[in-house]
Amino acid sequence: MTFTLPTLPYAHDALEKAIDKTTMEIHHGRHHKAYVDNLNAAIQGRSEFDGQSIEAILAKAATLPDDIRQKVINNGGGHANHTLFWETMSPNGGGDPSGVLADAITSTFGDLATLKQKVKEAALARFGSGWSWVVVSGGKLEILSTANQDSPLMHGKTPILGVDVWEHAYYLRYQNKRADYVDAFWHVINWSDVAARFQKAGH
Repeated sequence: MTFTLPTLPYAHDALEKAIDKTTMEIHHGRHHKAYVDNLNAAIQGRSEFDGQSIEAILAKAATLPDDIRQKVINNGGGHANHTLFWETMSPNGGGDPSGVLADAITSTFGDLATLKQKVKEAALARFGSGWSWVVVSGGKLEILSTANQDSPLMHGKTPILGVDVWEHAYYLRYQNKRADYVDAFWHVINWSDVAARFQKAGH
């Protein structure tokens, strides 16, 4: 089983409304690539991983072999988290969600502004490196934060939107202004992709 670095669905400079070209080049081409390479090295020769998606592997992280568990969590999580991150952004993103996702946001949080505020709060409360997430759990939307490259899948929750708050994701443009980066993220959010993930999660 060999995992591969996914191709970005847009050019490196396509998300300039929120993320600069150099950051995208380094983030995808170096950081994400390193996660994929290290994941493949960790599971090399282990037939029990054949044919399994990274999502399926992370969902049973607690039962992984002791000698590679943390390597798979760190690097497999990095691969899965970043793949979602790229796909849930778009140069044509922004605006508001619609349909059943919009209805779920309204029923759970009251309005979109409140969801955005709670995502931001989770991002700012994360000490050090990690992620702020919107997940589906028990058929309902939740906001949570994870450390490092831990995935919500490890806790039985399905991520549908994630904001990477590792410093390498934003420091070239925003320096220590994490809040400004999170605010800018909404200008490139691909609500259509998020909505598809919400539907697939079986809300």
